Amino acid sequence: MVAPKSVLPVWEREFRTFAAFPYQVKVLEGSVAEREQQLVGPWTEGALRVAVVNYEATWRMEEALARFVKGGLIIADESHRIKTPRAQQSKAMGRLGQVAAYRLMLTGTPVTQNPLDLWSQYRFLDPSIFGRSFYAFRNRYAIMGGYNNYQVVGYRNLDELVEKAHRIAFRITRAECLDLPPEIVQHVPVSLGRKGSTVYWEIEEAAIARLSSDATVSATNILTELLRLQQVAGGWVTTDDGRTVQVGTEKLDALMDLLEDLLSHQARKVIVFCRFVPEIWAILAACEKAGIAAEGLYGETKDRGELVRRFQEEAEPRVMVIQIQTGGLGITLHRADTAIFYSTGWSLADYEQAKARIQRVGQTAEKVQYFHLLARGTVDERIMRVLAEKRDISKMVVDEWREIISGRREA
Repeated sequence: MVAPKSVLPVWEREFRTFAAFPYQVKVLEGSVAEREQQLVGPWTEGALRVAVVNYEATWRMEEALARFVKGGLIIADESHRIKTPRAQQSKAMGRLGQVAAYRLMLTGTPVTQNPLDLWSQYRFLDPSIFGRSFYAFRNRYAIMGGYNNYQVVGYRNLDELVEKAHRIAFRITRAECLDLPPEIVQHVPVSLGRKGSTVYWEIEEAAIARLSSDATVSATNILTELLRLQQVAGGWVTTDDGRTVQVGTEKLDALMDLLEDLLSHQARKVIVFCRFVPEIWAILAACEKAGIAAEGLYGETKDRGELVRRFQEEAEPRVMVIQIQTGGLGITLHRADTAIFYSTGWSLADYEQAKARIQRVGQTAEKVQYFHLLARGTVDERIMRVLAEKRDISKMVVDEWREIISGRREA
């Protein structure tokens, strides 16, 4: 079983909950040598042997994994993690897939950027579907143009692509298989204070000036400017010397007011999603000051599985503050019926995955609530509008950067 690191403990818990047969699950941890030794054994006689490993480790211990899975089953959970053809983990999974007798992919978002995302995943699953050459695949389904004809400018033969992909795929929507409660979405407007507003408008004007003066505006440059503006909207700014400085508490204050109201319901638990680590630290400190039992799940968090278990099964913590990039997929948090987005990324897939942490099998609340804290007149509002329209900002920044950054359309 190969999965994102944050999801590894989930599989051990799922086997414990649902498996009605002898099994032994090992979540591979430690150094590469230690993980390889765990694969060797000992294993329980007569039980299904299940090794769970994160994607980043696959290419570092590929030979040991190949010996273990030979003739067996390999499952790629959240398989969009291997959508990049040249990535080491994608290549390793492609090779491991050819060693295993059986292969299975699981994902709710097989295409996160464009239709070409499918090739690397199907190289692992069944290379006979789309072939072994990415360039032949791209030439079949993409229209090339731009500088030296290296840029994808459109797509073609998509009906054929979909038909081929679904030859060995089974798709089912949540609405088709689950009786889930209705979703209530509410936007909470927040006015920045004088200091935060001043810093924000200075950074916005400088960003527009820099981008306007560039002969060629790249998506990377635009997203960098968006990142700075979004950070300030949350109350923080990174100085020229690399320090992160707080420039306002307006959004944090609004969050704490909202938590006070929500947690007056004694049984309720709440998830708070953030993009930036300083936001997480500030929220945890504010919760501690307010006497609210809260914990964080972000890049530095250890023993994530135990944290999720306590949130799901015990009275505390009542609030979990999660970095979207770290805990926005793969884990089940239906003990909460409310999620607050303090800040978001610009990936539609990440946003939808984060929402699905509470809206999933086992959710028994009468309704599921999503709150979005939006700083007035900032990129917060424009990012939310794009996500609500089911669009991915990273795909449209080059053509619409001025409107996203400043709200002004090109003349």
